[in-house]
Amino acid sequence: MRKWITILFYAVIAALLILIWEKVRSFKLFKDREAVTTHNIVLKEISGLGNLELVKYAYRDVVEQSIARDFLPDPKAILIIQGEAVGCIDLRKVTADDIAGRGDTLVVNLPKPEICYHKIDHSRSKVYHTEYAFMNEGLLLEEAYKRAEQQILQSALDSDILEQTRQNADLVLKPLLENTTGKKVVLKYPMEGEL
Repeated sequence: MRKWITILFYAVIAALLILIWEKVRSFKLFKDREAVTTHNIVLKEISGLGNLELVKYAYRDVVEQSIARDFLPDPKAILIIQGEAVGCIDLRKVTADDIAGRGDTLVVNLPKPEICYHKIDHSRSKVYHTEYAFMNEGLLLEEAYKRAEQQILQSALDSDILEQTRQNADLVLKPLLENTTGKKVVLKYPMEGEL
């Protein structure tokens, strides 16, 4: 009987050692854990859209950002930023008074072209290099992104995105309206200074 208890004791010990070995073998000191994300999303607003997007400019900007310090080394960052600006015409502003027929010609008064939006594509942008930024990295990167977004808007305006929007409206809207109405279509825009 004592022999069987000894054998059983060693079998249990062997099973425990195998179980412990399997756990230790798969154990990592800094094991990656599964990311857990919780969302509490609430629909805030529903807006009707009427913007006819006519042109998109895509940009790539290399941004060097630094914060000037008096005594410590200046924190610096270099970012490669991808972004875009989109030109459009807001068709919600067109009323029945803006459309006039004169014989075989249809005159449509469109609102001024505008930039619908300009933004940075964070999924395609990246931080290339940072230096002395360990305490100020968040502030440094936030300021770099903000300035890059402003630069995208300014570059789009400097590149005549609004004129390109006008030209693309002629290429898109004019044939559509002519084929629909069977008339020659003239698109007009407010002069500079007009609303």
